[in-house]
Amino acid sequence: MSSAEERQNERAFSFIDLNPRDKKPRRVGITEIRGPYYTPMGKNYLQDILETMGEYVDSLKFAGGSFSLMPRKSVRELIDLCHSHQVMVSTGGFIEHVLTKGPDVVDRYIGECRDIGFDIIEISAGFITIPTAAILRLIKKVSDAGMKAKPEIGIQFGAGGASRVSELESEGTKDPAWAIIQARQYLDHGAYMIMIESEGITESVSAWRTDAPPKFINALGLEHIMFEAADPDVFAWYVQNYGPEINLFVDHSQIVQLECLRAGIWGTKGLWGRVVDYRR
Repeated sequence: MSSAEERQNERAFSFIDLNPRDKKPRRVGITEIRGPYYTPMGKNYLQDILETMGEYVDSLKFAGGSFSLMPRKSVRELIDLCHSHQVMVSTGGFIEHVLTKGPDVVDRYIGECRDIGFDIIEISAGFITIPTAAILRLIKKVSDAGMKAKPEIGIQFGAGGASRVSELESEGTKDPAWAIIQARQYLDHGAYMIMIESEGITESVSAWRTDAPPKFINALGLEHIMFEAADPDVFAWYVQNYGPEINLFVDHSQIVQLECLRAGIWGTKGLWGRVVDYRR
């Protein structure tokens, strides 16, 4: 590559220092963005996101089984585009729906995810009750198919689908200690990472459960968990309290705002100029 080409590809205003970021694939400071769900997303839309901010996107997550509504060709195009930018692609928690259709459909689902190019199958159970042993069997099946298993844990039953606060509060919450026990087993059996469900902690609650995140971090390690934080106040709180290397899931529309916080170049009154890193 010529010096002129290098100049074109380098970060604009590169003489202004930012908090350093590890190169992909990263172990910490991972950002997963939501793909099609609240808005449709075609390859041109996604191309714009990745051409401008792809360096800061580690994975893209389909939500709500949205890929099952789209032409197979379109899903494949989105996945291939992500891979061209070193971005992994996750199914989101659609397996909750698939599990209700029986084991044969689950096997076909995992095989189709592999064939169409998914990297990660999220294994969530917010709406259903499923034994821990069954999750462990799914982790093995996903791993044997050559993909990364990403189980989701949380403290709120019925999480997902934008359920109302009153509905979830009537269900009550679980002890984080039980979720931690499950997560340790998942990691021991080969899970790639643990997704922490936001409902019951920072979403669909009357008051945030700020006691829960440090319990998960202390027990499982920062590099092994990702927090759902698709609200600016929430991801700002995580960065403020746990630093720019926290792993977070946000909406694709929030990638610039989040990365400004991680980089330490912008933020709210409480964070402006206060997110710093030091390396030699």
